[in-house]
Amino acid sequence: MSSVKLIVGLGNPGQQYVQTRHNAGFWFVEDVARQYGVQFRPETKFLGEAARVQSSGFDVWLLKPMTYMNRSGQSIQALAKFYKIAPEEILVVHDELDLEPGVARLKKGGGHGGHNGLRDTIAALGTKEFQRLRLGIGHPGDSKQVVDYVLKAPSKSEQAAIETAIDEAGRVLPEVLGGEMEKAMNRLHTAT
Repeated sequence: MSSVKLIVGLGNPGQQYVQTRHNAGFWFVEDVARQYGVQFRPETKFLGEAARVQSSGFDVWLLKPMTYMNRSGQSIQALAKFYKIAPEEILVVHDELDLEPGVARLKKGGGHGGHNGLRDTIAALGTKEFQRLRLGIGHPGDSKQVVDYVLKAPSKSEQAAIETAIDEAGRVLPEVLGGEMEKAMNRLHTAT
């Protein structure tokens, strides 16, 4: 399994979106940046903000596309192409309606499940074969309420659960970065 060289957090730029469920991907990469003591910097050629972690033998880019969710793929493709990073070396972190808050799941490939950020990433990369980290945000119960739901802040208890899931996912990051996805999945998916 390839090691991961790019971790992309999906979200929307702008102060009005910072606390919304749709920005769970941003929260994850911001947490990783804090852990490793690196800062995001605007990178206009990548249409986003990027940071580089070079620690413990790892060399990985962190990216927050600033293109809005439905154009995320442009930013991902720009950085990946520039640094010659293959799709299977990319981990895309996103909010997941089909998982409860507090649940984080790794997977490789698959469809977009209606997620506009994933839809655009698949289109831009020309493949579904990239790694994903799905952060549960729960479902509003009615598909007509999804857009409103993802663009609102979670309750305090949901926020705490999402932060716990981000912490748990962060703990398996060394395995993910080292290409040990099965080991990372086993640890993350059996976390209590």
